[in-house]
Amino acid sequence: MTDGVRFQPASDQSLLVYLGEKITQASHQRVRQLLRLLELEPIPGVRNLHPAYCSLLLNFDVLKLCDDELEAILRRYLDRLEDVRLPEPRHVEIPVSYGGEFGPDLDEVAATCGITPAQAIELHSSVTYVAYFLGFVPGFAYLGELPEALATSRLATPRRSVPPGSVGIAGKQTGVYPFATPGGWRLIGRTPVAMFRPDRSGMSFVSIGDLVRFTPISTVQFAALENS
Repeated sequence: MTDGVRFQPASDQSLLVYLGEKITQASHQRVRQLLRLLELEPIPGVRNLHPAYCSLLLNFDVLKLCDDELEAILRRYLDRLEDVRLPEPRHVEIPVSYGGEFGPDLDEVAATCGITPAQAIELHSSVTYVAYFLGFVPGFAYLGELPEALATSRLATPRRSVPPGSVGIAGKQTGVYPFATPGGWRLIGRTPVAMFRPDRSGMSFVSIGDLVRFTPISTVQFAALENS
């Protein structure tokens, strides 16, 4: 399964494997299959694996491997992708209190898209999103795809600090900020659920491949869940 596969050195100790050029379910599945195979049968000298929408970045020990050697090994792995069986995806529900102080950009997003805030909430919570990968900070899952009618550009000037639990959208992506960090996504709500906890067996609330739904809740329900 090497059709459409492209290799690109990313540094003197990392190699990018592109398994597609567009964000599609097919390329996402190939990324997950290769990741799964590498987790089951690690390549000696490969230190870290970093999946993205259509690619997988491998960091390796230059004293044990070079680009060409790693590419040759990976081509053999790619020939076996069709035999890799992925586990059934988990279904994850994230409660969200939309708008107000929790979603300061909701009204502007709705106006930009030519819809009401209620319609924007309905659109955002009507879709089952795929967790394509985690990045940016621990526990931040890139979820797609947002309904076309809700697609909105990032803020021209990022916020210096986004409160943890904030639900943002950018382009056709959505996601939840696990920690207070700078961020340029437009904030439409907030969840009381911790997206990342080091004391939890599954530290990240959402994992790659999960199917995610957002459920609207009131501020009263938010407070009750936050304090539970």
